[in-house]
Amino acid sequence: MNFEFHNPTQLVFGAGTLSRLGDVVSKHGKRALLVTGGGSVKRNGTFDRAIASLQAAGVSVVECSGIEPNPRISSVVRGAETARSEGCDVVIALGGGSTMDAAKVMAAAVFYQWDPWEMMAHGREKQGRPTRALPIVTVPTLAATGSEMNCGAVITNEETVEKSFVMADCLYPAVALVDPELTLSVPPEQTAFGVCDLITHVTESYFNGVDGTPLQDRFAEGVILTAMEWGPRAVADGDDLEARAQVQWASVVALNGWVQVGTDFTAPVHMIEHTLSAHHDVAHGAGLAVVNPAWMRFAAKARPARFAQFAQRVFGVPLKSADYLGCALEGVDRFEEFLRSIGCPIRLSQLGIGDAMLSRYARDTLRVAHDKEGLLPGRPPMNGEEIVEVLRSAL
Repeated sequence: MNFEFHNPTQLVFGAGTLSRLGDVVSKHGKRALLVTGGGSVKRNGTFDRAIASLQAAGVSVVECSGIEPNPRISSVVRGAETARSEGCDVVIALGGGSTMDAAKVMAAAVFYQWDPWEMMAHGREKQGRPTRALPIVTVPTLAATGSEMNCGAVITNEETVEKSFVMADCLYPAVALVDPELTLSVPPEQTAFGVCDLITHVTESYFNGVDGTPLQDRFAEGVILTAMEWGPRAVADGDDLEARAQVQWASVVALNGWVQVGTDFTAPVHMIEHTLSAHHDVAHGAGLAVVNPAWMRFAAKARPARFAQFAQRVFGVPLKSADYLGCALEGVDRFEEFLRSIGCPIRLSQLGIGDAMLSRYARDTLRVAHDKEGLLPGRPPMNGEEIVEVLRSAL
């Protein structure tokens, strides 16, 4: 393996840490753009508690609310304009992954000279990655994306119906303040989608990374097993703070870089799902629950031993007569059943998606993400017909 690893984000983790928000933020700025989503943080009192802590520390607040579940570039532009006009010197994301992603790009768009959509990697040879951003403090209210402690963001362009991503060092949050108490009010369905989301982050690198990373394999398997142990408890009893905390920590670890370091991975499942949610605005974790098992069945044919390892180590499936593919497919079946058991959809029809636009989804996916041969990067790389095959199997 050859790699470099750097994650500068300070992590403040634990129940009750929201009370420290003001002290944390005041070290990075005195006038904050507070980015929120659809209003749940106000209904459950989290917003008022955050404001009280900030005001007690002498931090003034300008609110940017209404960030969509699949955040739109128009909302990013709106937030950046507000931050500029109000003289904000720090950005706080208080919400789920969409809120955190939008806040990151807003923080960079304040200094960006061009259309913020030019930051995104959406099929162009040259991507205008940002190099500067206001300090960012993330306060997740959902265990799912892991965006609180990484340098990535995913944004939707509602005009072109594209969902794309950006990764840049300036997007690393200065601080991730992670309080599992803030997830107690998350309903069972969204909790389940978050469990699927965090698991998919590690299966992407597990199946699409380079060979020869045994330690990272064990990290990934540990995250998956932890999510599968504690996730159902959090779904069944939203007030189980211990379960919430364990799932929250798994979510952080799943995408803060530790699991992926040295793997040089790609993320075909995410790329396909991004297209679906760009067109249909489905919950990201719900889309992943449908696409991931379908993709795994396709990819297992190319690398049966790798998928058999997953089946053996995660689900205890025995390998019989060197039947690697049979073992692998049984593991995928058990994984899909786990997702179904916690309340995730496992078919496109459950998302209200039929077969009318499968070729369009494949073309759009390849427009956003492709290698030099025009294939979707992954192991194995996929052409449009193979993407359609995977989606058709998930109908």
